[in-house]
Amino acid sequence: MAEIWIADDDASIRFVLGEALREDGATVREFVNAEDLLAALDGGIPDVVVSDVRMPGASGLKLLDAITARGLHLPVIVMSAFTDVASTAAAYRNGAFDYLPKPFDLDQMRAAVERALAQSRPPPAPLPVAEPEQELIGAAPAMRELFRNIGRVAATDLNVLVTGETGTGKELVARALHRHSARATRAFVAMNTAAIPAELLESELFGHEAGAFTGALKRHPGRFEQAQGGTLFLDEIGDMPLALQTRLLRVLAQGEFYRVGGRELIRADVRVIAATHQDLEAKVESGQFRADLLHRLDVVRLHLPPLGARREDIPLLAARFLARAASDMRLEAKSFSPAALGALAQMAWPGNVRQLENLCRRLAVMAPGREIRVADLPPQESEKSVAADWPAILQQAVRERLARGERNVYPQLRAAFDQAMLEAALAESGNQRGRAAEQLGLGRNTLTRKLGSSRKRKRGKS
Repeated sequence: MAEIWIADDDASIRFVLGEALREDGATVREFVNAEDLLAALDGGIPDVVVSDVRMPGASGLKLLDAITARGLHLPVIVMSAFTDVASTAAAYRNGAFDYLPKPFDLDQMRAAVERALAQSRPPPAPLPVAEPEQELIGAAPAMRELFRNIGRVAATDLNVLVTGETGTGKELVARALHRHSARATRAFVAMNTAAIPAELLESELFGHEAGAFTGALKRHPGRFEQAQGGTLFLDEIGDMPLALQTRLLRVLAQGEFYRVGGRELIRADVRVIAATHQDLEAKVESGQFRADLLHRLDVVRLHLPPLGARREDIPLLAARFLARAASDMRLEAKSFSPAALGALAQMAWPGNVRQLENLCRRLAVMAPGREIRVADLPPQESEKSVAADWPAILQQAVRERLARGERNVYPQLRAAFDQAMLEAALAESGNQRGRAAEQLGLGRNTLTRKLGSSRKRKRGKS
């Protein structure tokens, strides 16, 4: 049975909130100020604390500080009638689990307490965060074939053209090729040709001498010189101006170049890996890309599949990105619920792996609780789920469990199905149980009973 402590000098708030939580099966202790609650911590630790901000004596923020100073990983829900940006930011900065404005809807508070109870369980063991050299991951057949091809090509000095949609990770392929080549101890230099103004691109690529143009006050080594003995990665090669394509072709064909405004012939010992999301053959046909340059770059072509073509990798990628985000931003580790992972696997991903990574970073900060649920996914993302395919997701979950020889598959998945429906309905209704029950075609008491059963199952696992 969960134990929840409430600190508020308003007796009516304590009564209403305490009775609602007792109805849900929790043990509730009430305190009129922060000092009494802190003193009670010497005799026991609750699962969740709910505290007002402004009380006689120590404030709710001071209470947060004191709990943190004791080294207690205790979720604290802060409530206040004063909801300005400074107060809200201070609460979260001091470690608040959630911040609710007064007056609050009881169902909203119940939902916050339920999330906090999930957090009061021991945190999941953090996943190992991939080092840069391990970032290209995946188990889908297309990725396994890509890994084999990288292994074959890496040890050679052949030029490589990496193709794939924006956000699929083409630079990671280039880095993997460099890392496993004989040039691994030398420089890897990356340059996005689409991100540099055309008038500066030549100087950036080949360097310039002092006085070569207005503002050229000293000699500047270009990317080819910086990558000497190593690898030069040219991203978005399809956007390179035609005039510069001619100069690049000379370097690839003869292995030498001049700086802008220079007379010294410089030898280039550089492996070039280019990447594009465009159809270069079509650009050749339209006269926007040189055919001979394409032939020089396209000695070996490696294609990165879009994320939608490797959906089985999404749970692995999502978990890895979430762990990395928590590590980078020094946040508490979180994990995805099975239902949330299933929803992610069915979403449309026009931004590919980069879009998934950005979403995970956002969830690491914004999602309440240690477990990220379907309701925590942003609406604009969850609306892109392929809703019609939910039976296929369920069938896949059944097959995986049966293949592992698991028992009691039906009751486990039925419980997970019910929980996902309840969470989605509550999220859609703004945590109003009456409305959620009506939309699901259930009685309010039935919905409350199912929520209680779901909560007991979760506690039983903790």
